[in-house]
Amino acid sequence: EVLLFFASILGGLPIPLTAVQLLWLNLVTNGIQDVALAFEGGEPGAMRRPPRKPGEGMFDRQMILQTLVSGLAMAVLCLGAWYWLLGTGLPEAEARNLLLLLFVFCQNVHVFNCRSETTSAFRVPIRRNHLLFFGVIAAQGIHLLAMSLPSMQRVLGTTAVRLDQWFAMLALALGMLVVMEAFKALRRDRNRGVQGKPA
Repeated sequence: EVLLFFASILGGLPIPLTAVQLLWLNLVTNGIQDVALAFEGGEPGAMRRPPRKPGEGMFDRQMILQTLVSGLAMAVLCLGAWYWLLGTGLPEAEARNLLLLLFVFCQNVHVFNCRSETTSAFRVPIRRNHLLFFGVIAAQGIHLLAMSLPSMQRVLGTTAVRLDQWFAMLALALGMLVVMEAFKALRRDRNRGVQGKPA
């Protein structure tokens, strides 16, 4: 969000989201999904890994790097979408409405990447955390409801979207999955290479 705002300002684009939309985004996604993510089961093989170094901080190099990559990917994806939506001639309010939906989708998708720092999202079974799956559905459903209810439309500055627009934003958000899958694969290859080297 921070990168998107800075890039928009530097690029002479309108403000991507209003203050109330930012608050809503954090509430409807993080407020639901983060709680559900806390119920994620332990990863198989965790006890076979070497222990963390006693002096290592809570945010290790892997976590920081993964956060930077995912944050940059989301910023680039949403900035590109914002530029494209405005370029199609849509009024700012309508473009902002679709950008907010895209951001919600990005969070919906990315939470599945966050279930493991190393394992592919496709290899982590849903049964390990059914609550997360329903949390994502709830977050998306609540946002769609907010886009349709007149009272919420007035507060958030949103409008209902067409089905083709909904699918278009979903398709764009899946780019987060592609980026993080590639990142994890590269990290796994690198770690295997390091482990295979003679001491």
